[in-house]
Amino acid sequence: MIASGAPLKVLAAMSGGVDSAVAAARAVDAGHDVTGVHLALSAAPQTLRHGARGCCTLEDANDARRAADVLGIPFYIWDLAERFRADVIDDFVSEYAAGRTPNPCLRCNEKIKFSAVLDRALALGFDAVVTGHHARLDAGRLRRSVDMDKDQSYVLAVLTARQLAHAQFPLGDSTKTQVRAEAAARGLAVAGKPDSHDVCFIPDGDTRGFLERQLGEREGPIVDADSGAVVGSHRGSFGFTVGQRRGLHLERPSPGGQPRYVLSIAPKTNTVVVGRGDLLDADEVIADRPLWTSGIAPTDAFDCAVQLRAHGMVSPATVRVSAHDVVARLHHPQRGVAPGQALVMYDGDVVLGSATIAAARRADVRA
Repeated sequence: MIASGAPLKVLAAMSGGVDSAVAAARAVDAGHDVTGVHLALSAAPQTLRHGARGCCTLEDANDARRAADVLGIPFYIWDLAERFRADVIDDFVSEYAAGRTPNPCLRCNEKIKFSAVLDRALALGFDAVVTGHHARLDAGRLRRSVDMDKDQSYVLAVLTARQLAHAQFPLGDSTKTQVRAEAAARGLAVAGKPDSHDVCFIPDGDTRGFLERQLGEREGPIVDADSGAVVGSHRGSFGFTVGQRRGLHLERPSPGGQPRYVLSIAPKTNTVVVGRGDLLDADEVIADRPLWTSGIAPTDAFDCAVQLRAHGMVSPATVRVSAHDVVARLHHPQRGVAPGQALVMYDGDVVLGSATIAAARRADVRA
């Protein structure tokens, strides 16, 4: 819940879903002066998905407005479509083109909700931005939600100490079931609205097709790591991610019949390398552009837990820090660590910081 104390002037980011509506309601209950804002992130929202696979649609804007009406708070729509295109969609495309696997929700939090929106809110005299993320703030420290199934601290770990100081996450002490029950009790029509899934700016959910339309077809080989033989072809290396097994459409089975996985992607040669699953095991992860949520970088190596994907891939690790990167030696190897994802470091349930995965490797093949 939002901490008690002097009332604040807060801006509630209202996506049109149940979480942001209840977060805004709790801010009102806490006695704050609340204004709701819906972010128009698409230049053509009528073309985006509706229902369980939807996000950022006209339907969502209308749902957000209705929730604000129930709460009796002012409501506005901010058009950030151009900024979203530049900072999230274009970044998504360029990262895939470079052979990496980005997380657009993480980038949206970093560049849109807690950069563009927070900066504008502060300039307008607001004290904080309230969102419906499932995470907790404790004396400026970002912590996991009590609902581990819905925890979103991973995608918030790119926030700076300054941004966290002006953020409020009222739902971190509640489960999603409790949030829905509260929405129903408050008479919010979004109480039963399904959660959105997948990437909000890809209407049909076909990421490979979206990237192909953006980057164009470019046929290249799929090569077996053990034999070096060409075992298939593709229409663009951007359509693959490290650890992928399905959708490879290989023309030659492996000699032993075991499944093959994407091991690496080489955009310069447009080559995708596949091989046995055990070749994906890594116990050392190198990540660049570190950010520390306290604002202070550690000076010595330390033990912590690292999370390597938004959902799962958590391992105890020893982390060494430099000015430009971190190196995490995993105590237990992880399979399918993908460059472009975030490496988030935790002390218990407290987020220490994050960095962008650049490479992962096995102990027995390190130089």
